[in-house]
Amino acid sequence: MARRGHHLAEVALLASASADLAAAGAGEREGWLDDPAVLPSLGPRACALAVASAARSVLVIVPVAGGGGGGVTVSPELEADEGRISAVEWVPLAGADDAEGEDGVAVALGTDAGWLLFYSLAGDLLHKQSIYPSKILKLNFRERKENVWEDSGSDELSIVFPGVIARFDGADLQSVLQKSFQDVKSRLWKDKFEEQDAGGEDSFGRIHFQIWNVSKFGSCTDAAIVGLMPPPLLELQSSQRHYCSITVGEDAVVSAYRLSEDRSRSIVGAILSRGVAATFSTISSLSKILWRSEPSPPKKSRPKPQSFAKTSPLTCLKDSPRKGERLTLSPSGTLAAITDSLGRILLLDTRALVAVRLWKGYRDASCLFVEMLLTKDKSSSSSMHIEYTKSDYCLCLAIHAPRKGIIEVWKMRTGSRLLTIPCPKGSRILQPSARLSSSSFSSSYSPLEVYLFNGDSGQLSVLNRHVG
Repeated sequence: MARRGHHLAEVALLASASADLAAAGAGEREGWLDDPAVLPSLGPRACALAVASAARSVLVIVPVAGGGGGGVTVSPELEADEGRISAVEWVPLAGADDAEGEDGVAVALGTDAGWLLFYSLAGDLLHKQSIYPSKILKLNFRERKENVWEDSGSDELSIVFPGVIARFDGADLQSVLQKSFQDVKSRLWKDKFEEQDAGGEDSFGRIHFQIWNVSKFGSCTDAAIVGLMPPPLLELQSSQRHYCSITVGEDAVVSAYRLSEDRSRSIVGAILSRGVAATFSTISSLSKILWRSEPSPPKKSRPKPQSFAKTSPLTCLKDSPRKGERLTLSPSGTLAAITDSLGRILLLDTRALVAVRLWKGYRDASCLFVEMLLTKDKSSSSSMHIEYTKSDYCLCLAIHAPRKGIIEVWKMRTGSRLLTIPCPKGSRILQPSARLSSSSFSSSYSPLEVYLFNGDSGQLSVLNRHVG
């Protein structure tokens, strides 16, 4: 246990949040966090912990500071055809230097009927939108600040469905959410937002997004947009952007697609959608006046799904009975760790689309990339505060093997195992969706960290970045 204490540093003991977390199933049985219907997510800079329960369709947000006291429980007012919670993710509302406290983050919820909702830390509904009529498997917000030497695109929120993936541009999303947050905070539109919480998508409008069909090689259980890629040979002069997407599933362990951005819909489509909606509303009002018909309660109808943009399949790996289960990306998107149903972990180079490493004997494992401090010269030379740079850190892969009760840390790409850390049952490894500097005046690099949350004890710990 001393070894575990050496490599794990306690961040908070969320014992005081047990009453709030009970709404999501905490304390009902030992190992409640192992339930796949329980969806935990850690906020930027570990500011707060969000735990959603798919079975109860409830979201609990507890601040990490102060031991989790003052939590908020949100029960989304969803219609029967809007489904139940199936995914949760944090979304920064501002830049890395401005995202502080309640003003800087929102919690995104996805439902098993394809609806997307955003809430503030206070539990106020900021936005609600229909994406695609299917279960949202995963929400993933990614920062695009790693590849500073090339155009790697903007921050994004990707939404994964079985065989479908959608993408929100981070700037478009954050602009709308910031405005909604300020409206809620100022209470100038209080009556409007009270109606919106129970209302449909028409009350909020729509945020532009792109959506693609990635089911050429079979439906997927997980997917990710890894970054921009070159256009096809015959379209070298095109200004259109192309993304590379990696999917995993039952029919194909791993597949790759080129996703073409449909720019025509971003401007013209937005204008037409708003213009047609306004025209239809005006005509309906005039017809009621002319015919003097009795007002009837409006029947809510789901918006028609957006048409798919162009998708080009690149390659796939089929190896029956092996099935792909989970997918996690490195910060730059150049590496992907893929777990499968046979207990193997595949390390994929997403640019060359080749496997570079394979681990065996890790059933039910989950993986997260982490940056470890391997340079000992600075840490041992002086007791003064040291400013570390990106070059001082090494990219590693943290593998949580719950059947073995351990966390292993392996050096990328082909390095040795650096650490083996015992961990209790009923724990999950978590990672903030965004890395935000602790101060706008600090030039210190913020490394990618991995946290361990023990649901039974309420202990939240961070993996010590120093090795040795």
